[in-house]
This record gives sequence, structure tokens and C-alpha cells, in this order.
Amino acid sequence: MNTEQIIANTKTFVQEQLSKAEGGHDWFHILRVYNNAVHIGNTENVDLFVVQLGALLHDIADSKFYDGDETLGPKVAREFLFNQNVDSVIIEHVVNIISHISFKGGNEAQVFKSPELDVVQDADRLDAIGAIGIARCFNYGGFKNRKLFDPEIQPNLNMSKEEYKASTAPSINHFYEKLLLLKDRMNTQTGKQIAEQRHAFMEAYLQQFYAEWDGEK
Repeated sequence: MNTEQIIANTKTFVQEQLSKAEGGHDWFHILRVYNNAVHIGNTENVDLFVVQLGALLHDIADSKFYDGDETLGPKVAREFLFNQNVDSVIIEHVVNIISHISFKGGNEAQVFKSPELDVVQDADRLDAIGAIGIARCFNYGGFKNRKLFDPEIQPNLNMSKEEYKASTAPSINHFYEKLLLLKDRMNTQTGKQIAEQRHAFMEAYLQQFYAEWDGEK
């Protein structure tokens, strides 16, 4: 089976698997990350096939929707790729991308590195910031029945991985605990350039949010 057919099969598989997913982690999220990853990958010296598979499968079973189980996504991806007769070396690389792509509270050391992971991670992080990032943040907050904002609850910038995963803080706090940190954690030059504008948009949004919250006319 050629790589184009495997990519097509992967797209179909992911679209089916995520047909009932929460709006910020659905097929359209995957497609945006995929397109971002291909765009960035074309500016880097990477194996684009690995990048494509990593982007398509990175959220195939996001742990936050499976009681925190971080083993399920890699397991599902491995089984699917094996059934597509993908080379074992490529399978292991893609599985490592899935296992190490996530932001885990800001204090978690990244133990696996590769140029392909850098690209997919940037692509995923770009979808967490800017206008769509804001929409996803509040969509997930609504999904979890969280407050929009509570002036009495301050952002926690020193959370452990466990505290980050268990947090029930208002959605606005997530800007400070993750979204505004991503610009300076981009791996690639292209990712950094795109992130600058999206970061500035979020800062402007927060300024407007607080003005409206305080009743400014």
C-alpha cells in the first residue's frame, strides 16, 4: 500500500473515530492540525509521512476524555498502523509523537525529541491559540461546566502534571496556565512566526474581556 492510500485510510479512520467528539477535539481540529503540520513540515527537514500520520492520529483517544488514560491513544494508533502494514520504525515514531505531544502543565520534561514531533507539536499548539484557540478554550470549559471567569480564583502557574489534569478552574485561567505560554514554546521558525500574531490576538481579546467584565462603556 502506498503512502497516499495510507494517509487517505487514516483520514477516514480518524473521522469515524471522532464523529461524536467534543467540538474542540473533533475531526475539524485534527484537519486544522494536519494542514498546519504539512505547511510547517514543508519548511523543515522532516519525514513528511511521519508528520502527516502523527498529526492525524495525535488525538485519536485524548486522555482527558478517557479518565486520564494516556496509554489508549498510542495503543489505538499502533494497532491501526499495524493493520495498514506501515513499517515498524515509522509506527514507533508516530506512537512516540502521540505519547509526547501534549502540554502537561508546563513543568513536565519532554523525554522524546524528533524534528517530526517538533512540527506536529507546533501545529497542535497553533490550534490552541488565536481566535480558534479562544473558541476551543470556552467550548471545552462549557463541556466541563466551568465558570467563564472568577476574580477570586487566581491562575496557578506552578501546577504539577496531576494538578493540571485535575484542574476545574475558570476558562480565563487557562489562558495564563497554558495558552499565553505557547508562543515561547514553539519549536520551528514557521511556528514561531504564526504564533506571534495569534498570541497578540489573545492579548487583545483579554483586554476587551476585562473591560466588558468591569462594565466599561
